[in-house]
Amino acid sequence: MSTTMHIKTSEHGVIRLFHIDLPREAIERFTTQAGTGEWPLQYALGAKSLRSAFVEVINIRDLGEMSLSQYLINAHDVSGADFQAMRTRLDALTGFALVLPSQAFDQTEQDLTIATPLRWIGTFNEPKAAMGGAPIRSDSSKGVVGTAGSGAGPRSNTGLWVVLGLFVVIPLGIIVARFMLN
Repeated sequence: MSTTMHIKTSEHGVIRLFHIDLPREAIERFTTQAGTGEWPLQYALGAKSLRSAFVEVINIRDLGEMSLSQYLINAHDVSGADFQAMRTRLDALTGFALVLPSQAFDQTEQDLTIATPLRWIGTFNEPKAAMGGAPIRSDSSKGVVGTAGSGAGPRSNTGLWVVLGLFVVIPLGIIVARFMLN
């Protein structure tokens, strides 16, 4: 039985987690895109488009004392009731995990058909950014912005003074340096 998933072009904020059922020595070959374009991971996902920069392969043993669920919370800000319900199952995984955020699919609408050695574990949503806040009530936030004047207002002459100062300081520095060297 294979697992299928539909990826929408507009998808964002979704994390998909898979277990990779391969021995350690086969992981790099499976997850690395060859110079010829061959990429077993992309084939196992059945993906039309996959961005390698967003493919994250985790050796769960390398997490040390940190559990996989805690890693997902820290690294991907994963939360929610579905995630909390799966934490025990996630923390029981061994071997290698594959984390694919929405960006990995390059905003390409596609249907995935997951094949061995991948096993889908779960799909989680990153929390949505909190929108809102009190409306701005200052006088400057109301009304229409006026048009620019004729441009005859006061101007700063700082730039002019800097340039004139350089014309004085540089030749003076050259004269002092020559005097010191002689």
